Amino acid sequence: MPRLTRWILSTGLIFLVLMTFCRVGLYVFFNSQGHSFAQVLSSFWLGLRFDLRITCLVMLAMLILASLRWLNPFRHTYAKTGWFIVLAVAAFALVFFYALDFGHYAYLRQRLNASVLNYLEDAAISMDMVWQSYPVVWIMLGLAVATFLLVWLLRRQFVRLSKQNVTMKRWQRNAWFVFLFLLFGFGIFGRFNQYPLRWSDAFSLGTDYKAQLALNPFESFFNTLRYRHSSYDVQKIREYYPLLASYYGFKGMQGDSLNFARKVDATPGAAQPNVILVICESFSGYKSSMWGNPLDATPYFNRLAQQGIFFDRCFTPAYGTARGVWALITGIPDVEMANTASRNPAAVDQHTIINDFTGYEKFYFIGGSASWANIRGLLTNNISQLQLYEQDRFTAPVIDVWGISDKNLLVQSSKILGGIQKPFFAVIQTAGNHRPYTIPSEDLGEFKLVDVPKDSLTRYGFESNEELNAFRYTDFCFQKFMEAAQKEKYFNNTVFVFIGDHGIPGNAGEMFPEAWTKQRLTSEHVPLLFYAPGLLQPQRVHRIASQIDVMPTIAGICKIPYTNTTLGRDLLDSVFFDKQLAFIVDPDNAMTGIVNDSVYYRHPIKSLKGEMVSITGNHQPTSDTAMLRKLTEGLFETSKYLLLHNKKQQP
Repeated sequence: MPRLTRWILSTGLIFLVLMTFCRVGLYVFFNSQGHSFAQVLSSFWLGLRFDLRITCLVMLAMLILASLRWLNPFRHTYAKTGWFIVLAVAAFALVFFYALDFGHYAYLRQRLNASVLNYLEDAAISMDMVWQSYPVVWIMLGLAVATFLLVWLLRRQFVRLSKQNVTMKRWQRNAWFVFLFLLFGFGIFGRFNQYPLRWSDAFSLGTDYKAQLALNPFESFFNTLRYRHSSYDVQKIREYYPLLASYYGFKGMQGDSLNFARKVDATPGAAQPNVILVICESFSGYKSSMWGNPLDATPYFNRLAQQGIFFDRCFTPAYGTARGVWALITGIPDVEMANTASRNPAAVDQHTIINDFTGYEKFYFIGGSASWANIRGLLTNNISQLQLYEQDRFTAPVIDVWGISDKNLLVQSSKILGGIQKPFFAVIQTAGNHRPYTIPSEDLGEFKLVDVPKDSLTRYGFESNEELNAFRYTDFCFQKFMEAAQKEKYFNNTVFVFIGDHGIPGNAGEMFPEAWTKQRLTSEHVPLLFYAPGLLQPQRVHRIASQIDVMPTIAGICKIPYTNTTLGRDLLDSVFFDKQLAFIVDPDNAMTGIVNDSVYYRHPIKSLKGEMVSITGNHQPTSDTAMLRKLTEGLFETSKYLLLHNKKQQP
């Protein structure tokens, strides 16, 4: 075997072993569901094939270039120097990608994907959050050391091979070239089949954890880049329009024109109440007290939920704060793939039901900056005469990258609203239940930290005491907010709405059926509460609800006339009681799905083959998968269309 061939193969082997070692690390450190090695053996086998694809790409490039005589490192010193510079860059890229991948997975339970590029658009905020949450200096030092060791190993192997010399005829060297070319080509293709190995094959392994374990950061990152720019299929939208109309009350197409507008008349009744909508950061259902989590992180909110209309099966259309805010304000699922709709200049113009609250003053309170994810553009461009309060308009001190504490945000917002003489519609967006999990020292006298054993934390869905205490502090903030609100004149004529911006992926254990953990429903399951003791009778509602339903439901409670141009429904309108569904899109894994009263159906965007699991038990459900597929595809295409065709009405 020629020295060049041995050098290429040994280099590829070093990279392959390192990537396998990283996969073992992911399994060891992030196996919260307790999978045995036998249970994830299929993930390791598929992962090895994914890793082999990447190493074969590297080795193929080395084979082609180094086979040129003037680029052969065994023939020319300058070529050897050049190759070690290239390999040093490749080694750093490998180590750097895996470092990002581990951090990304620890934070979101997702392998590194193209959505990480979104953080570059808010680079200052993102860097502050990373600096305050992670030991950045030690991480950078670790990257440098790991790169140095990898380059040292590659150089040592080259020196050993350079001392060997094998005399071969030209036809033999050419035969080795052809053999390796075909071998590497097969490694890139990935299997004996008409179609190559695809990253989506990982999601045939049965659970999201197994799929994530099988992937590597290069597969997940570069394959999601292709979804950064999406379009819609008008013919499919027209095809599925009648089906969706039966669920959402569309009034019918006007010729070939798609018509989604529904005018809802005012309901005779009492004076129109104020509205306070609280968007609760990372308010995940299974971690809270309302479903019986023994760690009882939200006892106050649990009592509050018993006094209002509480929807215990509410889902966000997607994971992520920016996507949650978008869905709430517009009533459209954010189906942008590797980006968010709020960052799309073509989607900046949106109609929102908030503007139908005529005669109301409009407020949006956020403890940090609304520049994040271009939320400022969504809000100020579309909510008429909005009064936007950011951290510099509050008197409270900034405590971390997310601005002032949630307690100060909520209490001071209540005080501001207490001085308003007209009816108001206010949105308050919290952020404290988020890394770096800062709890201000000013509250540590009244708010007591707890220290729970690691096994109990893991069993009931928490990763650390810092996360648990941040969740408990959120509940403390809600209590202080409601105590402050009760002292204001507006309280008795106000509808309070609380909803999570998204859930948190993780192990729901025995608190929920298996699908909630394995298919990541925990990422989208959030509490939804409508609280107005003088206006609403308490009830716990088991019907399926979605974030996009919030605005129509608020308008219905307030009995105002409004025009709905998107996909939400009034959850308290009996017309829709037997049409339960929530649409879910997973941009990171390019999947869409539907949750109804008994099942969760989902399938990859590029495939018609879906899976269906029970959300009520651990049995295999039976349902009309063809209908669920049509609903899923119809909602996906319609959502893509509405992102660009929901223009606000000009005055």
